[in-house]
Amino acid sequence: MVAPEPFYVDRGTPICVRQVVEALVELGYEVDLLTYPLGEEVHLPGVRVHRSSNPLRLSQVPIGFSIRKLLLDCTLVFRLRSLMRDGRYRVVHALEESAFAAAYWGPRYGVRVIYDMHSSLAEQMGALPPFQNRMSRAIFRRAERWLLERVTQVVSSSGLAARVRSMAPRARALEWRFSSEPILPGTEEVAALRASLALSPGQRIVLYSGTFERYQGLNLLLKAIARVQETNPEAVFVLIGVDGERASARIQRLAEGIPGDRLRLIKRQPRRSMPAWLALADLLVSPRLFGGNLPLKIFDYMAAGRPIIATDIPSHRSVLTEERALLVSPRVEALAEAISDLLGDPERAGRLATLAQSYAREHLGWSRFVTSVQQLYSTADPQERDPVRNA
Repeated sequence: MVAPEPFYVDRGTPICVRQVVEALVELGYEVDLLTYPLGEEVHLPGVRVHRSSNPLRLSQVPIGFSIRKLLLDCTLVFRLRSLMRDGRYRVVHALEESAFAAAYWGPRYGVRVIYDMHSSLAEQMGALPPFQNRMSRAIFRRAERWLLERVTQVVSSSGLAARVRSMAPRARALEWRFSSEPILPGTEEVAALRASLALSPGQRIVLYSGTFERYQGLNLLLKAIARVQETNPEAVFVLIGVDGERASARIQRLAEGIPGDRLRLIKRQPRRSMPAWLALADLLVSPRLFGGNLPLKIFDYMAAGRPIIATDIPSHRSVLTEERALLVSPRVEALAEAISDLLGDPERAGRLATLAQSYAREHLGWSRFVTSVQQLYSTADPQERDPVRNA
């Protein structure tokens, strides 16, 4: 498995990578994980971690495209070729941009390639200021189509399969449903969080968890606070995920004028502590503006047994329905109205929460996820219905 990410850190893609390699080991595979020379060292039984070189001694890399990420990708690609040239792999499972190199060398070294498409690279690059022109976007789309048509199998984040099929109709495509087991934290743990935030018993919590990138729509949520306060003065907004000075400063600017007792900005939390934070909430929100991939937090939201409000965009629709969430137009007025409505309608809120959690219990358990990984590999390597023991 090739993951052009810091590993391990508690954020979207590395969490997904960890789930996949743990499932592969459970299925009997031996896994070599090639990743960046950054992140926490973790011991995963059955997994050998290979790290690319770091000649510039970089200590961190931001989410999304950057010069630092490009430099680390270069060293990763050289290491990937060295490993593939050994000829002992049947499958290379390549995430994001590393799939281009894997797809190029795969036929040469007789290796099947799975492209793990966590987002559309053409969409991401085309949104950057230097590439917001017709020619650049056409080049990126052509490169993405080349990749989709060349690999053995595509597995994408929820919401991206339609894009895969539209660009490469003959590509074999599956979608991830990552595991999110319902976890019930103790009441003492939740009470301790309320106390740490200086929340009174009557205050209602509207909680967001995730990155603070622009596409997450936090500007909508922050602008909605004043409108919600008019009808629900007891509402407090808790935003979890502050990571980095630039993102923090941007959010602070957007939050100017919001009373401090109505907004809490919390730094990124370890994944193991998130069940208590989600249990603290009266409402969970995902105001995402765009992006073809479903944010990983939605699976955790559903398992938490709390009502969900999400913008009505295709990626959310890939798992959420009107029965499992309140889906609203990505506008300040619509978001504010939805929050106020659910805070004032506990019966409807409870019904949405129950149905979402029931879906999570039935479809998002660990055994279901392991079965989906087994299906992916049996499709990518049909001669080996049993694990090859080397991926």
